[in-house]
This record gives sequence, C-alpha cells and structure tokens, in this order.
Amino acid sequence: MLPVHEQFYSFQGEGTHAGRAAYFIRTFGCPVHCPWCDSAGTWHPDYIPDRINRIAEEELAAAAAASKAEFVIVTGGEPSIHNLQPLVAALHQAGLKAHLETSGAFPIQGEFDWVTLSPKRWKLPLSENLSKADEFKIIVDSPGVIEEYTQPLNAKERPVWLHPEWSQRENGEVLNAITDWVKAHGAPYRAGWQMHKPYKADFLDPNSAQVAPLGGDPNKGY
Repeated sequence: MLPVHEQFYSFQGEGTHAGRAAYFIRTFGCPVHCPWCDSAGTWHPDYIPDRINRIAEEELAAAAAASKAEFVIVTGGEPSIHNLQPLVAALHQAGLKAHLETSGAFPIQGEFDWVTLSPKRWKLPLSENLSKADEFKIIVDSPGVIEEYTQPLNAKERPVWLHPEWSQRENGEVLNAITDWVKAHGAPYRAGWQMHKPYKADFLDPNSAQVAPLGGDPNKGY
C-alpha cells in the first residue's frame, strides 16, 4: 500500500507528453523540501492533512484504468522514497503505461515506461538515475541555475526542459535567461511551461487535493 496525497484525472501539462490525457497518483513524503515546491501539501507540516490515505496498488491501478487516461503519472512529493515496483506492476497488468516524475535523488524501483528527472540542488540525483531519464526538467528560479544543472546531465538527445519556477513566471530576467539559453544552445534544450496551471485543469477533478502555497510559504503565492 502507498501513502497517497491525491489521485485525479487531468492532462500532462509539461514536457514531451504535454497536452495528453493522464491520470495522476501523487504520493506523500519528500526529504528534499524545495523552497518553491508546488506540492508542499505532501510534506510541509503546516499543510499535511490530519489523515493520510494508504491505498493498495491494485486499487490505484483500477481507478486509473477506469478513467480511460492515456497513461499514469506517478509523482509527489518524491515518489521514489517508496517501493513503486508493485504499483508499476499493477498498472502494467491493467494495460497502462507508467510515467515517473522524480528528483532522481533516490533509487528508482519499478520498470517505468517514461522517467522525467528534475534535479534539485538540495539533494542531487544519483548517477545511476541520470541514465534512466527519458527527459530532464530544470526549474529555473534564477538565471545562474541553468548552467549549474545542465553541466552534469550529459543529456545528448534527451530533451532538457527549462521551466520558470512558478513564482518567477513573470520575472523577465528568468524568462530571458531561458530564451537566451535555448537560442544559444539549441537542442536538446527547450523552453517549458506548466501549461495545466493557467488552465486550472487539475482542479476540475473533485479528487484533486486542496492546493498549498509554494514551498509552504504564503508569501510566494500558489
């Protein structure tokens, strides 16, 4: 059984599979604690609910299959602090592809069909996970982090998405840094955006959890 913060049907708003119908399973727990985390309800003590649901993997797979989603995204928090092998096996048994969104800082358990790795400076990815990634997502909260994060990736032909950190989405310095980097380097770098947020797509599903402020800090917004 897995501790689950929320499960809901929406579309993938980021990366290579953006715009595709997806079922999300968001687990509880994360030791990384990014100060701008947009899922702080999975770990921040002020926003974790009093009751945490633990749900059997087969039940999660059945709910995902019933949605008719194109694939399932396992995210967090940091999902890889849990053993995800039983969940992936249940999803595959139900005929669903399993995608993972992870910082890469913990061993990945489970044969995922797609891995999005988003490195964080507070706990860097394991070298073994860099080779497992199908795409990378860098959260740009200041211009200097692009070079900091891209140097060790050895991305080659795999996409490297540069996303403005959500509280900085109107910061011209951050946006210009992404634009300049993509223009100067070309592939595999791509400018990214969290497309589901202006749509507010996730909240159309009543099973989506109440949103917490970025990093658990109301001053940063939502």
